[in-house]
Amino acid sequence: MPNVARLLTTLFLLCLPAAIRAENRVTILNDAFGNRPNLQQDWGYSALIEFEGKRILFDTGDNIALFQRNVEALHVDLTHLDMVILTHAHGDHTSGLRYVLAKNPHVPIYAPADPYFTGTTLPPAFLTTDARPELPANMRYFGGNGTPTGRKGWVAWTDTNLTAVDHDVTIAPHIRLVSLVSDKPAFKDLREISLVLETPSGPVVFVGCSHPGIERILAAATAGGTGKPVVFLAGGLHLLMDTPQQVDATLTTLQQQYRVQTLAIGHCSGELTFLRARQMWGDHYRYAGLGETLTF
Repeated sequence: MPNVARLLTTLFLLCLPAAIRAENRVTILNDAFGNRPNLQQDWGYSALIEFEGKRILFDTGDNIALFQRNVEALHVDLTHLDMVILTHAHGDHTSGLRYVLAKNPHVPIYAPADPYFTGTTLPPAFLTTDARPELPANMRYFGGNGTPTGRKGWVAWTDTNLTAVDHDVTIAPHIRLVSLVSDKPAFKDLREISLVLETPSGPVVFVGCSHPGIERILAAATAGGTGKPVVFLAGGLHLLMDTPQQVDATLTTLQQQYRVQTLAIGHCSGELTFLRARQMWGDHYRYAGLGETLTF
């Protein structure tokens, strides 16, 4: 009888929806702080998000060899991914992608509609501004015949299963991408996408570097919602060069306007931000160092 009871229990659990069986959690695969001696710290960001039975790789770190080393040390299986999300066109978030594709060449990739990812078509006039018909054909671009229609200036990631995102979009049940363009001078016109997971308690938000501003990202993430608080915020806030007054103002906005319940920030948030966030959120500040796994 005990064996029969165990079998019935196992069958019952297997019949439950994956969203009920699975634990919603995130594991930090790449960051520059942590306390795991078997992992190598590196600038950049990457996280494996498991949500309602789906496995989402969020950014791919700065150094392909170190990213691979940490992935292997954490026994993360990249052959089983539902999608990869690349937040923006900076190497510290994208460099490990070729390693991912070596393991999982057909995984769907979502990235900003940025020429770094999509490639670009040469403008028709680009190669004619200094055209020199007196040169022999073998010294002229494309033999002097102009730009071939549809030719890409570079391949970028156009050999992958990539979807370029230029607007807010729902990509799976309860999984949404927010697309914004930075207007800050240092990163002006840089497009960045952020991930919003809709839960019964409220949205869970993952950010890469927050170049458009974390306040703008959360405004977009909560727009048209139910008014519920942001229950979990993870990733980089890019406040490491802000003044103490600016850091406190931003964190106060997160706490009071968007009612962020739990912070699990890292990467470019800055050490001052880590200190002030831990003071302000107390037990609801979650240490998100390299190798940590956090539930949400």
